[in-house]
This record gives sequence, structure tokens and C-alpha cells, in this order.
Amino acid sequence: MASLLGDQVFEISGQGPAPTKDFFQLIVTTTEVIWRFWKISLRSEFKGSAPGENKMTHDDFLQDVRMQHQVCLVFGQQILQYTQALCQGNYDYLERLPNDLLLQILSFLELKDVAQLAQTSKMFHKLCSSPEFWEQTVRGHCEELTPDIEALANAMGWRKIFFAFFNTKEQQ
Repeated sequence: MASLLGDQVFEISGQGPAPTKDFFQLIVTTTEVIWRFWKISLRSEFKGSAPGENKMTHDDFLQDVRMQHQVCLVFGQQILQYTQALCQGNYDYLERLPNDLLLQILSFLELKDVAQLAQTSKMFHKLCSSPEFWEQTVRGHCEELTPDIEALANAMGWRKIFFAFFNTKEQQ
């Protein structure tokens, strides 16, 4: 499973909370947390100031309350909790699996479960809405797919074909 992790596990960047215009970047790798910041100011004393960077191990980040407060202030409580979980070794392996393998896993789920899974992350929403998923779903519900239905699905979309022809069987 460790091979699914690249060196960089998570990255987020954005502007700090008002009134500051400073820019921040948080990178979590498999071994360290990198906090970068750029001071953006119209004041002459800050013009030309160099960007800053703090690198620390996961353990150091987990014990650095000041750094955690900065992350929470800039990116919010959820990002802080996610970063803490990554630093504790709690990786989200499921999202890192290849799409073809995830599609195979999705084929075993009920449609209502797929709908709930699609709400968990942007990646799962994209995958559960993809034409590949809906083609797989239609082919799984149809014993024999005629060339006419396949052509219609390619023109209209596999999702529309599923709800037009196959979803009514499950509800009855």
C-alpha cells in the first residue's frame, strides 16, 4: 500500500484571512510538513521581503501548537485535522487507487451506496459521475446490449440510458 503514496501526500495553498493578503502553502510529504508563506503588503517596509519556509518532521508538527494554529487560521479546522491524521500515518489509500480498480470496486456496490460515496470527495464525485462508471453500470444490468442501445448511449450518455431503461426495474 505504501507504493500508492507519492512523496507528496497533500498540498493546499491560499490567501490568509482578512485583512491580511499574505499567501500560504502547506505541503505534507511522507516524512515532513512544509509551511511556505509570502508577505503581500503595500507598505514600503515589507516590499521586497523574501518568502519564508518552515520544514518540520511529522512529530514536530504534531507537537507545534503555534504551527497548528496557523494552519487552522488559514485553511480551517478540517484541513488541520486532515493534516494531523496524515502526520499520524492515517493515509486515505482508497482515493489513491487507480480509477480502473476503483471502477471494479464500485461495480459491487448498490446504486444508493454509490450515491453516498460520490458525496465524500471531489475525486469520488467525478468517478461516480463518469461515463465509464455509467457504461459499466448499464452493461452490468443488461444481459445483451444491442448495437442500437450502445449507439444511443454513446449519443445521449450512459447515465441517461440507465435511468431511462434500467432503473425502473429496480424500483418495481
